[in-house]
Amino acid sequence: MQIADSATVTPDAKPPEMRGMCIDGRVEAVTGRALIAVENPADQGVIAHIVDGTAEDADRAVDAARRAFPAWARRGPVARAALVRVLADLMERETERLARLVTAEQGKPLVQARGEIGAAILFLRYAAEEARRIEGDILPADGPDQEIHIRKHPQGVVVGLTAWNYPAALTTRKLGPALIAGNTFVLLSHELTPLSGLAIAELALRAGLPPGVFNVVTGRGGVVGERLVKNPDTALITMTGSTRAGRVINRTAANDLKVVRLELGGKAPFIVMEDANLDAAVAAAVTARYTNCGQVCTCNERMYLHHAIADAFLEKFAAASRALTIGHPLTAVDLGPKVSHAEVEKVGEIVARGRASGAQAWLEGGPLNDHGYERGHWMAPALFEVSDNASPLMQEEIFGPVVAALRVTDFDQAVALANATPFGLSAYLFTADGRRIAAAPHKLSFGEIYINRTHGEAVQGFHTGWALSGIGGEDGKYGFDAYLRKQTTYLNWGSPHP
Repeated sequence: MQIADSATVTPDAKPPEMRGMCIDGRVEAVTGRALIAVENPADQGVIAHIVDGTAEDADRAVDAARRAFPAWARRGPVARAALVRVLADLMERETERLARLVTAEQGKPLVQARGEIGAAILFLRYAAEEARRIEGDILPADGPDQEIHIRKHPQGVVVGLTAWNYPAALTTRKLGPALIAGNTFVLLSHELTPLSGLAIAELALRAGLPPGVFNVVTGRGGVVGERLVKNPDTALITMTGSTRAGRVINRTAANDLKVVRLELGGKAPFIVMEDANLDAAVAAAVTARYTNCGQVCTCNERMYLHHAIADAFLEKFAAASRALTIGHPLTAVDLGPKVSHAEVEKVGEIVARGRASGAQAWLEGGPLNDHGYERGHWMAPALFEVSDNASPLMQEEIFGPVVAALRVTDFDQAVALANATPFGLSAYLFTADGRRIAAAPHKLSFGEIYINRTHGEAVQGFHTGWALSGIGGEDGKYGFDAYLRKQTTYLNWGSPHP
């Protein structure tokens, strides 16, 4: 690995910010409130303090959204879209500031943070295009002079719970379609990365969104998030996060039969067959493993390599991994820090159990804690080879710059091993065989499949997980439709009938 001499960049002299919640059209004061420190993963310096919210704060935000809902729902979709476009324009003007905020709170390299803000803007603009595509149906009835009308209405108050790996993009991915559909929105960002959501909410006020339409609360998921889910006025919960948290939310929401959309963990297999373009496969595998320091739910988490090309692939992958640069995310690097010390420890524990079960290292990697890396949460890339698909490295979501590989004899074995997981989010296949390409969507049990390319969803697609990777999905017309509920009217327009 190409490791910078030091991960230190001279910090700004300004003191940490004090960030209040955004509820009912105003940014609240923090005076007298319990606070949570937000740290920079690169140096562990405190960059801001947020309010450690309470259940009462959650209720206030939902109540503001409930009161704002009737007027917002009555406003035409095109008028709603006009305000969402203004928000997108403001974000575009503030791209550099927002990107640096993402880098500061989450740790991804600045160039990747700029890409995240670009994606966040695109989510809003695509959602605005849906304003003219809210369609219902008129169906023929069985009797004379009758029709069946199916209309779509907003759900009501939508609660968005977002993960720490893409704090800005996950906010607008949910916010845009929710608002265009006529819902009002309450956001709780993860307490590690709350600043992006607050910044977007402040821009939304400048864009002219009415009070209560978009509210942001801060605090811990076990307190604020739980109350947002339990509040009787919450109609729909859309959450991106861990499978563990998703299960808790699903159980809690089930008590009131609320609509739940969950985008959860993944353990994506990366299959490379003997006829693949090896250089293209290696490049895609490296990108799909190390983007955002491996903290992407669709990342390449485990590789199944045809035995005929396994050695060549692993040598190339190890060389490409060594060539990656690691350093402060405000400099020109490929990998920044992990988001927290707890995440570094989690990855290290999985690696230790993988080694104990027989994994052999092609590239050692591991935590960095000297030569200027004493502060921050740093990990170098690691590559292992295993002989058993039951290895923790092949079964547990790593969410870091570590990957393992297993040799296979043919396509069918690769598919069987890939499917031997409780997760079902993403999968990758590299092959030149048209029969395998055609068969892959039928044989691979995953909601999202990448064939001969690296990861990265499109706004017009549908990002969905199967099994323990989630319920429902986001993006495109299918994701947008979830923010609407259907109503059927049986209409008799002729003579009255008994």
